Amino acid sequence: MVIFQELLRQAEDNISTVRSVIKTNENIRQVILSSRNIQQKSIDCEQLLNLIQKDIPKLRDWKIYDHCAAITKLYAIYENFVEDLVRDWLALLPEICPNYFDLEERIKKTHQTGIGRLLIDLNKKRYEHLLVEDVINSLHSGVSNFGGYELLPDAFLFHEQNLRRDTLDKLLADAGIKDSWVWIEKHQAIIDFVEKIRGSQNTAEGELKELIVYRNDAAHTTLIDDFLGFNALLELCTFIENLCQALTDLFTYKVIERKERIGQAKYIGKITEWFKKPQAGVAKVNNTLLKIESSLFLVDENTAWCQSATVKSIKINDKSVNETQYIKEEVEIGLKFDINARPGLNLYILTD
Repeated sequence: MVIFQELLRQAEDNISTVRSVIKTNENIRQVILSSRNIQQKSIDCEQLLNLIQKDIPKLRDWKIYDHCAAITKLYAIYENFVEDLVRDWLALLPEICPNYFDLEERIKKTHQTGIGRLLIDLNKKRYEHLLVEDVINSLHSGVSNFGGYELLPDAFLFHEQNLRRDTLDKLLADAGIKDSWVWIEKHQAIIDFVEKIRGSQNTAEGELKELIVYRNDAAHTTLIDDFLGFNALLELCTFIENLCQALTDLFTYKVIERKERIGQAKYIGKITEWFKKPQAGVAKVNNTLLKIESSLFLVDENTAWCQSATVKSIKINDKSVNETQYIKEEVEIGLKFDINARPGLNLYILTD
């Protein structure tokens, strides 16, 4: 979904900023340290270095500060990203499940219990943006089943604990996204991180747990002995980036899955061959019409893959075409996308 991709882009931009700050501070430290061994310096460079060194903190304290700032910001990016995904998902649910009573019992129970908690806590500062009538109407619009309904996100976002694996799993399941961690562990970006960067010496759950332990120490402890260095902080940026990508793909898959049930999305075929260099392949498709700039979804639940793709070229019998006629029976066609893919991916298209 485009809306989820925008959230992912914002998270990636924020993580990029953290990464840039980490690198910049490390570069400054390297310049300062190396300058002490340089005899000949230009006047401008010497003045700049003297200015920087005037109030420079102790090297260890500086690195601890970098650690605390980066860890705190990365956790905030992750937590806010999860909550924003849930908000957007809940906004979409009335469109893909118009009848409130057709929602899973767990979603309805969470919603109804959450409304009760909100009414009790409505005087708290964190809920000052809510009006009592809005909270009541959220429940009334659902149970009355008259004129649509709205799932108030605040009713679903109660979590007193940090978003470790179990808390994340429960939060998402309460909103209708089950088995989230199973998906995360199957996602290729997470697998690559664990195997290639961690050498299979840790797990995704362990990485998230360590981030939260560091975050809690950074927020509540003044004396910090265990802190991450330059490379370790950059690796953690990559982990949170990959985790956000995995969650985006999960939410997108859940939307496609629900839309298929109500006829707003349909399966149209499968990629049978893929060539990485031209970023194109062969697919067997039917029951569809395709044209240049068509939007598809490439899906494989077994490997936690669900990404949107735009068709950039079409070939039928080795001839390029701008669009196909309506394909009633399965045929092989050549397709080039704006993203990389692989054999075995199922092709879905939105029909609404």
